[in-house]
Amino acid sequence: MKGFCPLASGSKGNCVYLGTSRTKILIDAGISTKAIKAKLEEINVDLADIDAILITHEHGDHIQGLKVLAYKMGIPVFANSETAKGIVDCFHDCPKFKIFSTGETFEFGDLEIHPFSIQHDTLDPVAFTIRTESLKLGFCTDLGFVTSLVQNQLRNCDYLYLEANHQPSMVHASARPMVYKQRVLSRSGHLSNEACGKLLSEIAHPQLKHVHLAHLSSECNTPETAISVVKQILSEKGIDLEMCTAPQEMISKAIFF
Repeated sequence: MKGFCPLASGSKGNCVYLGTSRTKILIDAGISTKAIKAKLEEINVDLADIDAILITHEHGDHIQGLKVLAYKMGIPVFANSETAKGIVDCFHDCPKFKIFSTGETFEFGDLEIHPFSIQHDTLDPVAFTIRTESLKLGFCTDLGFVTSLVQNQLRNCDYLYLEANHQPSMVHASARPMVYKQRVLSRSGHLSNEACGKLLSEIAHPQLKHVHLAHLSSECNTPETAISVVKQILSEKGIDLEMCTAPQEMISKAIFF
C-alpha cells in the first residue's frame, strides 16, 4: 500500500503504517507482532516488507511489539539516544538501532524525516514530520502542551495524525486516581480536544487534506465528543476540515497517495 494507515491508537497500543513505492515503515510498535501482522494484511502489506520502525518514546504502548519485530526479526529501530537507552533498560537487550538526533532531519529510502521535541513524561519524546514526493505528513501525539516549536513544525502539512486525548470535564468526573488526572492534564501529559482544536485552527490551510484525531482516551473521551469539540472550535474561525478518529482495536481510514 502506498500511503499511510493508523493500525492502532490509544493507551493500549499505538502503531501507524507508512509506505511508498520504495520504503515501508512503522511509526511506533505498541501492539503485538501478531496484531500488527493481521492489521497490515488488511491493507495488503506483508510484515516481512517493513524496512524500519520509528519510535517516538519508550512508553510500553509504543514499544511492546519490539520484543519480536526488533529483537527476533531484526527490523532496524530508529530512535534518539535517550529513547534508545530507555528501550534497552526496558528489554535488557539492544536491538539494531539507527540513532537520530532530535531536531535534525535525516533520510531513509525516499522519506525525509524530521523528529522534533514534544512535552511528555519520558526521556526525550519526539513527534515526526515526514516528506515523501511533494507531500508533508505530521504525526504528533503524546504531548501535554503545544509549544511554538510544535505549531511551527506542523504547518503546511497535507495530512495530520494529531492527538485529541481527552475532554477535561470527563477526566475530572472519572473514577481514575488523582495522580492519573494530574498527569493527563499536566503540560507533560496528553493533549485535550480543545487544545487539539486550537492547534488545528492555527495551522489549517487549504491544502490540508485530512486529519486523524488520535490517541483518544477510552474512558475520558469518545469519538463523537472529540469530533464535535474540534469541529466547533474550527467552525468559529470558518474552517471546515475532513477528519476522522483513529480507533484502538481497528485500523483507521487508510490514506492513499
